[in-house]
Amino acid sequence: MATAVQKITLSSSRDIPFNRLVLSQSNVRRVKAGVSIEELAEDIARRGLLQGLNVRAVIDVDGVETGMYEIPAGGRRYRALELLVKRKRLARTAPVPCIVREGGIAEEDSLAENVQRAPLHPLDQFRAFLALREKGQSEEEIAAAFFVSVAVVKQRLKLASVSPKLLDVYAEDGLTLDQLMAFTVSGDHERQEQVLERLAQAYDKQPYVIRRMLTEGAVRASDKRARFIGIEAYETAGGTVLRDLFQGDDGGWLQDVTLVDRMVAETLALEADGIRGEGWKWTEVAPDFAYGHTYGLRQLRGEPTPRTAEEEGARATAEAAYDRLSEEHADADELPEEVDARLGELEAVLEAFDTRPLAFDPAEVGRAGALVSIAQDGKLRVERGYVRPEDEVPVEDEHATSAETDDANHVASTSLQEAATPDAPAEPEEEDGLAPISDRLLTELTTHRTLGLRHALGEQPDVAFLAAVHALTLKAFYAYGSDSCLELDLKSVSFNAQAPGLNDSVSAEAIRVRHESWAKVLPKEPIALWDTLSGWDHDSRAALFAHVVSLSVNAVHEAWNRRPRAFAHADRLAQAVGLDMAAVGWRPTVDTFLGRVTKARILQAVTEAKGERAAERIAHLKKGDMAREAEALLSDSGWLPEALWTQPCDTAGEETAEIDGETAMGDSEDLADSEEPEAISPSIAAE
Repeated sequence: MATAVQKITLSSSRDIPFNRLVLSQSNVRRVKAGVSIEELAEDIARRGLLQGLNVRAVIDVDGVETGMYEIPAGGRRYRALELLVKRKRLARTAPVPCIVREGGIAEEDSLAENVQRAPLHPLDQFRAFLALREKGQSEEEIAAAFFVSVAVVKQRLKLASVSPKLLDVYAEDGLTLDQLMAFTVSGDHERQEQVLERLAQAYDKQPYVIRRMLTEGAVRASDKRARFIGIEAYETAGGTVLRDLFQGDDGGWLQDVTLVDRMVAETLALEADGIRGEGWKWTEVAPDFAYGHTYGLRQLRGEPTPRTAEEEGARATAEAAYDRLSEEHADADELPEEVDARLGELEAVLEAFDTRPLAFDPAEVGRAGALVSIAQDGKLRVERGYVRPEDEVPVEDEHATSAETDDANHVASTSLQEAATPDAPAEPEEEDGLAPISDRLLTELTTHRTLGLRHALGEQPDVAFLAAVHALTLKAFYAYGSDSCLELDLKSVSFNAQAPGLNDSVSAEAIRVRHESWAKVLPKEPIALWDTLSGWDHDSRAALFAHVVSLSVNAVHEAWNRRPRAFAHADRLAQAVGLDMAAVGWRPTVDTFLGRVTKARILQAVTEAKGERAAERIAHLKKGDMAREAEALLSDSGWLPEALWTQPCDTAGEETAEIDGETAMGDSEDLADSEEPEAISPSIAAE
């Protein structure tokens, strides 16, 4: 005989006035969590009470119902209603939907209601937000309704817009939320699904790997090309920008590289047309030029255009405002944000007034040219006034125009030389007057003078230093550095091998700015250089000397040119100046290092910087993928290949006598034992 299934009886529900409800001590929730009472009250005010309260009748000591009801489950909802009553948005006697429980344990009711509640899957929330958006609610309205920021709503909508295939995988726990976030970088569903397939074969499935796969080939918004054309202009032209709403993306990625290159070329061409209108003989245009592209070209020395009276007045006003603000906040530990911003604006205004365009001699402009490119900060870079060797005025023409002047100077010079040597044997007189002294005698006289100058200069270090600065500055800044009697030479080699990004490196930009700064304070003509340097203080001369000497450094390894002693000196020099290639911006990238060495060296680099476990994670990858993963791992590690290390050097007393077979010292006798130091060969002295 079949047993009848016993039917259950559900607790009754009814409306109970709010003023007859009280909180129960049987509620198991003690710790605040989830939505705040204020937000819940606002939600109830907007939508009403979506879930009734669980209540039990309050019994007196005699077991008789008092007409009051306690709430073991639903305390947060009660407090939200209570807040609405206090704010007079709900009547004290307003009916509240309640389920009246009888029997059992109150604490069990409270525990069951909270434990058995299933949390909403994140994907359901994403899709719910999307459904609200599709039904006409704005992102701001959704954010206000659910007490979240607009940015959160945008993130949820972005997650909901991922390929349905990926959402299905995520729903089945095949992807983590962080991985799904990474896929939102691209809105192309086909591309997302391709990367998902690649991810299935990859060992490393970190979110950054997904982002890198989705942005391969794209141009970063921080790239100077993107900054040059402008993101808004690119988007107006139909370009797509990939953005990451969940992590800092530095502005995103420009996906249409062809469009970027076309816009860059068109914008540069337009700017170059304006430059050509200045009258230059030639212009060269490129997004970037190789480092050292101006080697062999003479640069014209222009004069800054004077400021107009209106500009002088505007500059004085800006300077006064800057000084006033600076004085008002001189004692402040930290400037208010608006004051700091205003000072920055005034600094930019003053810099614009002080950075005057240069005016050039029209005759020089007709045989010189300009180079138009993009600077590292994305602004237009115009390098004006470079003269090619073939466009220089022929030397013979210059001399032909002043032949008579040269003859007069020669006669005057000869007279002065004779007057300076009264004891010299008199030359025979001719009928037409004094004849020039012979070349042989002039050579002998100037030989004595040269030796005298050497001795006197060697006794005066300050003058010798000035003479060296003068001679080397002539070589570095003037096309014809022949205005010095010192046979000091300065060679600044150009780089045949152009490393990626060399012209835009931190060091290259700093050298360019420093060189231009010195060029602005040096005289236009080399003949005036000595007087200018003589008027400078020692520190200024020393700073110029350091810059000029630095241009001669050559520590480039070339397979055909073995220079072990020069490289050893480069190590000592690096140690002396505290060179840190990581600090000056060098990073191991696929282009600069990792894509051009063996897998073993890539793994060695990762091991040195991040440890063996990090290297093991990428050891199974193909070389291209390994190089890209290593670039991400090493990006901020400060790791350097051995060729860029600053090697510790031996002390001076412990120098080795021979380096790779090169003798460090010759077999000549010690100079201190020489009886005739004056007889030292000039070539040896120069060495």
